[in-house]
Amino acid sequence: MKSNTIILTNDAKRIVKRLLNHWKHKFEVAEMDEKLSIFMPDATVNLSPQQDSLVVDLETEREDYAQLEHIILAHLNRMAQQEFSVEWQHQA
Repeated sequence: MKSNTIILTNDAKRIVKRLLNHWKHKFEVAEMDEKLSIFMPDATVNLSPQQDSLVVDLETEREDYAQLEHIILAHLNRMAQQEFSVEWQHQA
């Protein structure tokens, strides 16, 4: 399952850096140009900070991907110290 969302924010780079620092102790992380990746045991999260948004791509084989989407958004909210409301787009 692949899903993605776009979060409108001017602080995308700061939020992504905070999230990577938070999760690098638990998961493998990588920075490649303008894309940052978090490699979980059963999912990969790619974060692409833009000037006025953050593009979040999730790829997983988990059946409960909605729970994973919720966890990712909750952590992004915490790193940003604000609540984002997003809609995830899904692809099989």
